[in-house]
Amino acid sequence: MRGLFTAGILDFFLEKDLHFKSIYGVSAGACHACSYVSRQRDRARRTVIDYRRDWRYASFRSLLLTGDFFGSRFAYHEVPDKLLPFDHDTFRASGSALNVVVTNCNTGSAEYLAARDLMTDINMIQASSSLPLLSRMVVVNGTPYLDGGISDSIPLARSIEEGNKKNIVILTRHKDYRKEKTGFYSLMKARYRHYPALLQAIATRHEKYNDTLDFIGAEEAGGSTFVIRPKEPIGIGRLEKDVEKLQALYDYGYEEAKSSFDSLINFLQTTDRRC
Repeated sequence: MRGLFTAGILDFFLEKDLHFKSIYGVSAGACHACSYVSRQRDRARRTVIDYRRDWRYASFRSLLLTGDFFGSRFAYHEVPDKLLPFDHDTFRASGSALNVVVTNCNTGSAEYLAARDLMTDINMIQASSSLPLLSRMVVVNGTPYLDGGISDSIPLARSIEEGNKKNIVILTRHKDYRKEKTGFYSLMKARYRHYPALLQAIATRHEKYNDTLDFIGAEEAGGSTFVIRPKEPIGIGRLEKDVEKLQALYDYGYEEAKSSFDSLINFLQTTDRRC
């Protein structure tokens, strides 16, 4: 749910006709990136705001009945196929490469899947967003995956490795935030006892995340990375149900993008528009 901050930023980018050749999406960021690449302003916001209170979209009832807190059939098929139709043609013709971060449950490592056609690749988006304990593993090409945030929550290093000299990072946490060790490890250990590498990744996730924040800070200070983040804690959990709070968070992201736009353009003018 914190991803609505990201959705507000991306919708402002769409208003300004600001697009990028390389995009990296993790978890909710991967979901919202889909509507950004397909040039469908307000679709990401409506998906959450319109259906957050529908048990089929996100609920413990769905978790009990289907094994997924975010109902896989409703969220990844009925919504994009019927209720808020996804523009597949524009997505395919966009010229943007959407790279989706997932965690390989066998190795515990991050993988970066190329989502080029959501008629066939929607399972990659679902895999990237499948929270441990709240989702079933998603099998893509025979490999079981879970949320990309377990292994690489903010894939700036991957973008740099792939040759992108200037990077824009959208964060949903304020600058002083540091992740703490998961409080549900005993449950994780019971649930994923047959996946030792995954458990190791979960156990050390906070360390990797905080190291990445330090890396981002260094890249930002060096002038090669532009960061948009909340100025203070947003006070919204990942399963937030209050749609007024969610709308306010979307608006906050939009305004943060608006206020930083001139600085962002100055940043981009020194190179081609890649992120």
